Amino acid sequence: MLSKLTAVADKYRELEALLSDPTVMADMARWQRYTREHAALTPIVTAYEAYRKAEETVAEDKEMLAEADAEMKELLLEEIAAAEAERERLAKELPILLLPRDPNDDKNVIVEIRGGVGGEEAALFAASLFRMYARYAERQGWRTEILSSNETEIGGFKEISFLVTGAGAYSKLKYESGTHRVQRIPVTESGGRIHTSAVTVAVLPEAEDVEVTIDPNDLRIDTYCASGAGGQYVNRTETAIRITHLPTGIVVQCQDEKSQLKNKEKAMKVLRARIYDRAQQEQADAVAADRRSQVGSGDRSERIRTYNFPQGRVTDHRIGLTLYKIDAVLDGELEELLAALITADQAERLKQVQ
Repeated sequence: MLSKLTAVADKYRELEALLSDPTVMADMARWQRYTREHAALTPIVTAYEAYRKAEETVAEDKEMLAEADAEMKELLLEEIAAAEAERERLAKELPILLLPRDPNDDKNVIVEIRGGVGGEEAALFAASLFRMYARYAERQGWRTEILSSNETEIGGFKEISFLVTGAGAYSKLKYESGTHRVQRIPVTESGGRIHTSAVTVAVLPEAEDVEVTIDPNDLRIDTYCASGAGGQYVNRTETAIRITHLPTGIVVQCQDEKSQLKNKEKAMKVLRARIYDRAQQEQADAVAADRRSQVGSGDRSERIRTYNFPQGRVTDHRIGLTLYKIDAVLDGELEELLAALITADQAERLKQVQ
C-alpha cells in the first residue's frame, strides 16, 4: 500500500507543477482535466501526509522519552497515544481512499420509478418514493426536475422519471436501484387487510452527448396528444413524444411539457441515460460478476428494501439493516441507510482487492 501511496503523491506533485505551467493554463481543456485529477487525488495525499506526520511524531516522541523528566514523560505519552490513534484511523481510511472510483460518482442522475405488483396501491407508493427522493435531494442542496410522469386519478404514479442535479448525486443514489416492497393497509382497502405491493427504481447516471453517440437514422419518433389521469386530454395538439431506439428497442416517452420540442429534449436525455446504462451493464457482465457482487449492483429485479407500515420499520435486505423510523425515512432522511450501504460496499470491494 505504501508504494501505491508514494506513487499517488508523486503524481499529485507532478499535477501541481503542470497546473502552474503557463502553456497548460493557456489550454483550458488540459487545465480542466488536470484540475479534476488533482482534486481527485487531494483527499488521498492529505490523508497520507497526515499518516506520515503521525508516524514521525510517534518515533520522535519515543526517542525523547529516555531523557525526559516525569512531567515531560507524561506529556509525551499522551502525545504518543493521540498520534498512534490517528495513525491507526488513517491506516483504515487509506485503503478505502485508494479504491478505484466509480467514474459516474460525480454525475447527475435520472431516477425512474415504476409501480409494479399492487395496482393503485403500488402507484401510490411510487408517489411516496418520489417524494422521499425529492426531500432527500432538497436536504442535500440538489435540484430535481420531472422529466416524464404518468399520474393516476388518486395521486399515484404508474411511472415517473426525474433528473437530480447536484455534486455526488450518483455516488449516493446509485444504491437505490432495485425493487422496493411496501406492506401496509391500502387507503383503497375497506377490509383493513395488510397488502404487499412493489415498486421498481432505476438510477441512471446522466449521459453527455459526447459519451453516447445516437444516429438519428436509428430513431423512430412518434407524436401524439398528451393525456392526463383518467384519459382526459390535456390538449388537442400532438405535443407528446415517443422515441424508439431501433437497435436496442428502448422506448422513451414524454408528455409533461406543452412544447413538443421540450418533450423531445427531455425524452432524448432519458434515452441517452438508458443507452449508457445498458452499455455499462453489458461491460460489467463481460468483465466478471464484480458489479453484481457489490451492494450497489443496480439489479432492478433484486428486492432491496421493505417498508412495513404496521411495524414502522424499514429493512434493507442487502445488508440486513432495520430502522424503526419509517416516517423519517419516507420524509427523506436517508443518510443512515446510505452511509451503511456505502460502508458495506467499500468493505466488499476491499475484500476483492486484497
